[in-house]
Amino acid sequence: MSTKDIIESVIDTDKRKDPPVAQHLMRADQGRATIRGGVHTDLRHESAIKHVTGRADYCDDIPEPVGTLHAYLGLSTRAHAVIRALDLTAVRAAPGVVGVLTAEDIPGLNDVSPTGRHDEPIFATEKVEFWGQPMFAVIADTRDAARRAARLAQVDYEDLPHVLDPEAAQQAGMEYVTPPLTLKRGAARDAMARAAHRIKGKFRIGGQDHMYLEGHIAFAIPGEDEDVTVHSSTQHPTEAQHMVAHVLGVPSNAVTINVRRMGGGFGGKETQMNLFCAVAAVAAKKWNRAVKIRPDRDDDMSATGKRHDFVVDYEVGFDDAGRIEAVAGDFAARCGFSSDLSGPVTDRALFHADNAYYYPNVLLSSHPLKTNTVSNTAFRGFGGPQGVIVAERIMEEIAYHRGVDSLEIRKRNFYGDKGRDVTPYHQTVEDNIAPQIVQELEESADYQARRQAVLDWNARGDTIRKGIALTPVKFGISFTATWYNQAGALLHVYSDGSIHLNHGGTEMGQGLNTKIAQVVADAFQVDFDRIKITRTTTEKVPNTSATAASSGSDLNGMAAQDAADQIKARLVEFAAERWQTDAGNVRFIANAVQIGEETIPFADFIRMAYMARVHLSAAGFYKTPKIHWDRDTGTGRPFYYYAYGAACSEVTVDTLTGEYRVERTDILHDVGRSLNPIIDKGQVEGAFIQGMGWLTTEELWWDDKGQLRTHAPSTYKIPLASDRPRVFNVKLATWSENRENTIKRSKAVGEPPFMLGISVFEALSHAVASVADYKTCPRLDAPATPERVLMAIERLRG
Repeated sequence: MSTKDIIESVIDTDKRKDPPVAQHLMRADQGRATIRGGVHTDLRHESAIKHVTGRADYCDDIPEPVGTLHAYLGLSTRAHAVIRALDLTAVRAAPGVVGVLTAEDIPGLNDVSPTGRHDEPIFATEKVEFWGQPMFAVIADTRDAARRAARLAQVDYEDLPHVLDPEAAQQAGMEYVTPPLTLKRGAARDAMARAAHRIKGKFRIGGQDHMYLEGHIAFAIPGEDEDVTVHSSTQHPTEAQHMVAHVLGVPSNAVTINVRRMGGGFGGKETQMNLFCAVAAVAAKKWNRAVKIRPDRDDDMSATGKRHDFVVDYEVGFDDAGRIEAVAGDFAARCGFSSDLSGPVTDRALFHADNAYYYPNVLLSSHPLKTNTVSNTAFRGFGGPQGVIVAERIMEEIAYHRGVDSLEIRKRNFYGDKGRDVTPYHQTVEDNIAPQIVQELEESADYQARRQAVLDWNARGDTIRKGIALTPVKFGISFTATWYNQAGALLHVYSDGSIHLNHGGTEMGQGLNTKIAQVVADAFQVDFDRIKITRTTTEKVPNTSATAASSGSDLNGMAAQDAADQIKARLVEFAAERWQTDAGNVRFIANAVQIGEETIPFADFIRMAYMARVHLSAAGFYKTPKIHWDRDTGTGRPFYYYAYGAACSEVTVDTLTGEYRVERTDILHDVGRSLNPIIDKGQVEGAFIQGMGWLTTEELWWDDKGQLRTHAPSTYKIPLASDRPRVFNVKLATWSENRENTIKRSKAVGEPPFMLGISVFEALSHAVASVADYKTCPRLDAPATPERVLMAIERLRG
């Protein structure tokens, strides 16, 4: 039997184990032990104890070499202005200052644009385009000295007109930062004209700050020749590597990026870390000393991008039963001064503007507008939430127009069988379980009885009103930039039987390393504790994709599985030859290898293989199959599969103040065959709360001069523990299994449940609508702060 045949045999064996329920039962019947920490089992996050005891090492905990310098950014205090003069004399003379970096000190390109459009300078030169734009960096002996000196610069500005929001940008005729996208199917305008009923509306959707616990940080250590090593808190080590190389004017092999863990990311560290890595690296090479840069929270929030704000003009045509016949929408986004990731973000907003609903005729257009604000960037959901909430607004509009429960309208418009299964981007929905998810949650949450109780309560006309809503989510999984859908892993089995794993994903608290280690443990049938995952580094796995788009486990899990299969194939070949038996008689069982009737402990077997000169290392690789996307025509299959979920939320609103609280939320979410149910459940809970915060308390506010005023926890309000639903029931759809061949038939969990927070927003709208007898859609803008809720109540009453 050839090595190729053995690998295929190993893979086939793994596939037969893929529904491992029967396999575990069979093992139990035979009295065999099972491993600790295999797939499909609850397992604590591998760093959980370190997290809660403060022993987890982050970038700022790395011991600093003697002579370490500290950098701090000098930021603009204008939203749009010509820099007439920049006087840094006082900065250079400040105590502890070693030097200053400006654009003139950059040996390579003064640009960290992730899309290659060269529109995002590290340091502004001739003009500044948003309040908080970096103009220079101070390098000093201490962080405090650098921070104080950065404020001593004397800048002579010539103010220019500035534009802060999408509506103002449209009125001013601002340019697009990246080409727009149009998705169309059918004849939307003709169908709209023929529809029995039509509604037009405008929806303003706010942005959101990432509020990761650990802010941006980079720590660069110079090496010999052109080499530099940068420790950072980035979700995209390879991109940071490339950016540092371009800025230094050296090849990528001279730059190493290391990431042990992040204290949260949520998309905010996908591209935004590039600038900090570049500044630290340039300073380190210039002064030949280690350099660390860590902005404080105020400057971090002012100088780094956020979730995109949108203003959406929508129109829907529908029949008497509330079934949609046509949808049109224009999605204008506040993108900021440069492109960053606004192209794919605004694209994905259109991809998800259907949510779980079929639009027979549709015309959707994006408008990625330039504004004089910080460039907005990736954030959990990557434009998807802004698209989904527009779909839910449309369902709400139809429901109030027809006087029908909004859940019934949602059901009538779900994707269905052939003829009702094609998206606006022409992908066929083959795995639609939204109706099943919604039906199960409707029953388990007792939605109908609770809704009637809400109606009865509100009929009393009291000051306190209640609202309830049940909303679904359908979320596509894959990078829409097809080339990012690949991953690598490096796996070593040492002669004592311990296993070392490195992969291209980054750990930011989501449990990625835990899941990947479980995959390897299951492959070799060894206990989880035998596996050690080390920091992500460009030295070991090259050309990695960002840990984003909910793809971390899908991509890196399959790459790790591939590496394990390669080593297992060699071990099987060795065992078959040494014991003179067929490869089919070699089995990996719990912490041992069974060869015919003989069972050998795993460590002993590995020692034998090492002595026989078996190669015990492998580089695994995976690329997502089936996907393709033609942006020019707006057609293709950008997503490998969809993840589904639903949430039912009930709220109480004080109509005198607009204040409210969430009384109860029930969630049923689809993660396929979960790799680790307890970690996935935690992701669902956290995503819901973060999504709820986006739509309720988290308001970004710029003053008329263009300065962000909500730039610290004192003014920017994320949800508190006391804001969570008083009753919070979260379940996974344990019956679900991914129809596509993902890692162990699991599904992504990072982003999809974020949109379950929309149920709270819809419930608030329901409570507000009660003051006008549910005859008018309140058209709340997001976030629905108490002020906005109160104004909507007064508007409906007036």
